Amino acid sequence: MQIEVLGISGSPVKGGNTEAFLREGLKAAEAEGSVKTKLISLAGKDIRDCRHCNWCLRKQEENKFCAQQDGMQEIYEAIVEADAVLFASPAYIGRLSGYMACTIDRLRAFVYGNQYGGKLKDKVGGALAVAWGRNSGLETTLLSLVSAMFILGMVPVIPLESPGSPFGAAGVSSEGGTGRFNRDDKLLVLKDEYGLAGARGLGKRLVEVTRLLKAGGDVLSARIR
Repeated sequence: MQIEVLGISGSPVKGGNTEAFLREGLKAAEAEGSVKTKLISLAGKDIRDCRHCNWCLRKQEENKFCAQQDGMQEIYEAIVEADAVLFASPAYIGRLSGYMACTIDRLRAFVYGNQYGGKLKDKVGGALAVAWGRNSGLETTLLSLVSAMFILGMVPVIPLESPGSPFGAAGVSSEGGTGRFNRDDKLLVLKDEYGLAGARGLGKRLVEVTRLLKAGGDVLSARIR
């Protein structure tokens, strides 16, 4: 059974700690076999605020999700194709990055859209967060992501066999989460073995649950026929 997993990095820093942390989760998903992954970085993308104009409620057409034509088009298309989505955000001022917040707000098109409403229903989701310090908003960021998944009709999962947050994967980008800086290593999240175990466990669990849901859906479809 082929699984397609999309990872969205919500950091304005391309190739930074959030993206590196997300890649660990995606690699763990790929290691489960028959898994195709794709990573989209929001860095540098033109993602505008949702204007709540309600265009999506009345005027959606095939492959036209929103009245605003910006960087969200690529994300909309990738989400439709994916079986599961990993959302990764840095923790800024104890919460999601603005990039990720705007992106999630724009997913309203998948809740109320006259053509694409419900497209996220039963897709499996996972949350990852990276903070400078160990107690710098990791869980509030994860909870924001998980709450959004529930509203979107997704099925959130957590890393069961790995340590970490009960709401997803949490990593730190300073030495031991202490806030100490190393000028020679810009990707200190890759030294956070505790956090990395959570990211990898999340990728594995994401694939497990996605396969269960897809197999169950196939059985139900066969019975209906």
